[in-house]
Amino acid sequence: MDLDLARELAVTNESKIVLYVIDGLGGLPHPDTGRSELEAADTPHLDRLAAEGICGLTVPVGTGITPGSGPGHLALFGYDPYRYQVGRGVLEALGIDFDLQPQDVAARGNFCTVDGAGRVTDRRAGRISTDTCTELCDLLREIKLPKVDLFVEPVREHRFLLVLRAPGLDGRLSETDPQRLGVEPPLVRALAPEAKGTASPANKFIEEAKRILADHYPANMLLLRGFSKHPSFPHFEDVFRMRAAAVAVYPMYRGLAKLVGMTVLPTGVTLEDELETLQKHWEEFDFFFLHYKRPDAAGEDGDFEGKMGALEAADAVIPALREMHSDVLMVAGDHSTPSALAAHSWHPVPFVLHSAWCRPDRTEEFNELACTAGSLGTFPATDVMPLAMAHARRLTKYGA
Repeated sequence: MDLDLARELAVTNESKIVLYVIDGLGGLPHPDTGRSELEAADTPHLDRLAAEGICGLTVPVGTGITPGSGPGHLALFGYDPYRYQVGRGVLEALGIDFDLQPQDVAARGNFCTVDGAGRVTDRRAGRISTDTCTELCDLLREIKLPKVDLFVEPVREHRFLLVLRAPGLDGRLSETDPQRLGVEPPLVRALAPEAKGTASPANKFIEEAKRILADHYPANMLLLRGFSKHPSFPHFEDVFRMRAAAVAVYPMYRGLAKLVGMTVLPTGVTLEDELETLQKHWEEFDFFFLHYKRPDAAGEDGDFEGKMGALEAADAVIPALREMHSDVLMVAGDHSTPSALAAHSWHPVPFVLHSAWCRPDRTEEFNELACTAGSLGTFPATDVMPLAMAHARRLTKYGA
């Protein structure tokens, strides 16, 4: 269902929908046990939800395509990730409330570690503290670029925001993150003739940053990705006729919610803080996006046991969510992050929907294997929103 059809069929009522996104939810079997992180974790509350709801596997973008977090979330929000594209830089800017101007080009930065030959040995610089990130950003602000204003802002841990501001800049630039270890970061390349004048100051920034960071091990270099300008997307409330709120800790996910017009609620840093925030604002909104990051971080670190523990923590808040008696409760993932790969992957993601109007299938556990047999089958993540709205009685009949 495209957004125009959703706008045509959407109706209002008093129902409540909760979309609980466990970032990097899906995984792969451990070679010693044959069980994935989700299969090995103790998740009785998710299992009960699966037994009482309907299950399946979502495909975030397309078969065989490994999604970034941006496309993965936009699909869950009902936005076709092929049509509605946004760079990571814009999401980081929105997430930290940076005043992004139409002429700006934004990029997401990672402080990283390189060896004596300039080859990447850690893409996240050991996940340095946010305080250290702030100190390094202060140093990088000393860089001056001809005819281009430069902004460097800390985000969280090893992440920072780079913004280039000048008339005529173009965001169609290649990334410098090689997405693997043991190689040197490439220079920025213009992906269109109009972007050549933007690639030059970007590379000048990298050259100066390399000099400044050289003695700041483990954060002795940086990587840039997601160059982009601010796009214009249809407003979530206008399309789905629901007052929508987002509860998320990490700036990028707050940025995604802002991009589609959700109200981003101030919250603390723990999952328990997020749950308390959701409860506090329960009467104010119709739709809640609740985000939990830890499973993805553990998966990217290749930490099987750590991801298991994070999934068990995700399971622990399910009773409190159920006690709120939402009309629709969904648990989903934006993508799979198997610890065996230590990266995002193309594998479909477990999904469960619980409502008074669903006919429970025979799924009795919430994991990759069990959800394969769920009644929803393997389906596009863009179908999550129409499913939710149907079960919340928020879609009228199509056609005569």
